[in-house]
Order: sequence, then C-alpha cells, then structure tokens
Amino acid sequence: MERRQFLLRAASVGAAPFVPAFAANVVSETQGSSAQKQLLLGHSIADLRAIYHRDLFIDWLPFMDQHVIDPEYGGFLCNTDFDGTHVNYEKNPLFEGRGIWVYSTLYSRFGRNPHYLEIARRSAELLTKSQPPQDKFWCNSINRDGSPAGPAGKVIPTDVGIAEGFAAYAQATGKHEYLDRAKRLLRKCIEAYDRPDYNPTVGHAYFGANAPPLPGARIMGSAMIMLRSAAQILAADHDPYFDQFARRCASIVLEHHFNPRYQLNNELLQHDSSLPPPPYDQLVNLGDTLEMTWMLLDEATRQRDDVMFRAIAERFHRHTEIARDRVYGGMFHTLLNVDENRYELAKLLWAQEETLTDALYIYARLGERWAAELFAGLRAYVRDRFPLAAQGSPIWMYQSGRQATFEQFSGLRKRIENYHHPRHLILTLLRLETMRH
Repeated sequence: MERRQFLLRAASVGAAPFVPAFAANVVSETQGSSAQKQLLLGHSIADLRAIYHRDLFIDWLPFMDQHVIDPEYGGFLCNTDFDGTHVNYEKNPLFEGRGIWVYSTLYSRFGRNPHYLEIARRSAELLTKSQPPQDKFWCNSINRDGSPAGPAGKVIPTDVGIAEGFAAYAQATGKHEYLDRAKRLLRKCIEAYDRPDYNPTVGHAYFGANAPPLPGARIMGSAMIMLRSAAQILAADHDPYFDQFARRCASIVLEHHFNPRYQLNNELLQHDSSLPPPPYDQLVNLGDTLEMTWMLLDEATRQRDDVMFRAIAERFHRHTEIARDRVYGGMFHTLLNVDENRYELAKLLWAQEETLTDALYIYARLGERWAAELFAGLRAYVRDRFPLAAQGSPIWMYQSGRQATFEQFSGLRKRIENYHHPRHLILTLLRLETMRH
C-alpha cells in the first residue's frame, strides 16, 4: 500500500513539469481510427513491420551468418569490422550469453527455425569450456575454442548475461539443466551484489581512476540486468524466489533510485539505498533508465499494476526530455552532474533504440500521443545517422560522437553489436504484431 501511494503521488505531483498539455488528448488502442495511429507513428503498421523485418532478416542475420557466427567452434566472433574483417578471434562470454538469448528468442518467436536453435546450442556448449567454479565469476575473454583467455572476473554483468541466455535457451528447448544453471548463476550474482564490499571501484567508469570508492553501491544498471534475467527465468518457470527478486528490483528503482528533487534516477546509491556523497549524488545514467523502462513496464504488466505502469511511463518521458540533444538530435546517455548540466556527448545506438522500444510500448498500451511522436521523430533520426549502407554494409554504427558521423565512428573499436540492436528489432516486430491485431 505504501509503494502504491508513493507511485500515485509521483504520478500526480512529479509528472506536472514534464507532461505536455496535449498528452491529455490521447489516442488509445481502442480509440481513434487506424489512420490516426499510423499518422502519429510516421508509417503504417504494415510498413513498419516490413521495414523492421528487412532490417532483421534481410540485413542483420545474413551478415551474422557470413561473418560473425563461428562455423568451426560455434559462438560469436564479435571483434569484427562492419565490412566483415575479423580483427581477432577472441570471444567475449557476455556476448555469447547475449547471443544465446537473441537466437533462442528468434527460434521461439519467429517460426522455430532450427538454424537459430543450432547457433544458440553451439554457443551454450562453447561456454561450458570456460565455466568457473560456483564461487567465481566468468572470465571476461575466451579463446576461439572456448578455453579461458584470462582470469576470473570481478563483477556480475557477464554471469547475469549468460544466465539470461541460458534461461531463454531452456525455454526454447525444454532443457531444464540450462534453466537450473541460469538460476544458480543469478543467485550467485545476487549474493555477490548484496555484499557490502561489492565493486568498490564502480565510480571509475564515470569519473576515472581517482574517483572515490563506493563499496557495496546499489547500481541501477545492475538492478536492470538482474531484473531482465529474473524475468527470463520466470518466463520459463514461476519460481517464488525470482518472483520476489523481480519485485525487489522494480521497487528499489521506483522508490529509491528516483530522486524527487530533480525527478531523475540516480545511478548509484549507497549500500543502504541512501543518497551517496559527491560526485555520485549528481550522477544520472540516462541510458540505463531508457534501457530499463520496457523491463519495468513488463514487470508492472506481470504484477497487473496499472498505477505502476503509468508512473514508469511518465518518468521515462521526463528522462527523454533531459536526454534529448536539442542541437544535433538523438539521446545522450549520461548526465555526469545534474546541477552543472554536464553530459557525456557520445551517441550510443542502444540508447536510441531502447528509447524507441519504450515509446512504442507506451503508445501501444496507453495511446499517449507524445510517445508516438517521440517514436516517429527518433526513428527518423536513427535511420538517418546510424546505418552504414553508404559504406556498403548492412550493419549500423554501434556508437559515434555527438554529431553521429561515420568519421567519428571510424576511429572506435571494431566490433559487431549482437544484442541491443537485434533485440530492438525483435521486440519491435513483436509489438507491431500485437498492435496489428
């Protein structure tokens, strides 16, 4: 009851500064003509489905088959340039776990093509060669044959990503041993995350090696990835432990990471979920909110909590207004200091595409006009800036500078994005299918 009252207050008081007047005049799923809906999205639903189908099945998947799927050992050669040139043959266990999720989901949701399941199977079996003891984390790099290429890791993201992949593979195949492995991995990560000494150097990623330690920090990005893995486990098996944990992840974001003073989510909190000291008290990872929103919406849907759903949608709207680059377009992903208005200026494809996923979800469910207009405008920006068709490639830039030019991208590390981009295409196709009906 206390949480529900908190969300009601947030929705009624916190929404006022950032919900435009026209948001009250919505076109819901059951109101307004099909022509009205299509006009707001910029294309008809049929045309959008055709575009996204081409992006996934005609462009991305054939490139992966030809250049990234390892025909000899299985797994994903993600250290590959946009023209298919392999930089090296090392593999990343996190990218393996993510790839297993993508191809297991393709199999489960798009016709049960055995080719997709075979790719997921070979990657899952490749990972067995580097599986660490239960009290250790997965290494950050493996050789082409799957053997470890480095020491055990120190933080949870790789193991959480593999857990998500294993759970999706278990759902696709009915192989309970992979579901059990997913559960053990995620439980291990939860226990590590809850230690008061976990990841004391978390601030280095934002403020460099001289950043003050913050041991045991509550990290919104960690809550995000663990919620996603828990949700994937729950899709295969209603386990009460992970049911409660998913609720916990949503609750800490909605009730603790959200800062009512500036109505944004703090990325880092102290171990007791209180506000951290400077510089962390001013840090807002906008990208994590943009990515996590659809996962929170899924959790609200699972809990059948409409108040929660609307509060999440309104907070997402607030974050998109703060993340928006009003000069060059697109979304920034990190606000380093709220009061100083100091941003990281890079443009990451995943931050743009996660925003699109959220906006379409909100429009489909609530009919909010602002969400449809956000989807249409940002989609036009992304398609104008990120595809590499002009360079003769079906792949898109995974990151660039503020202007999102090829020149800014060309100096970055050569790698293929095998998770966020195809996940956006998959989720959008599934959402458009529900809207079509």
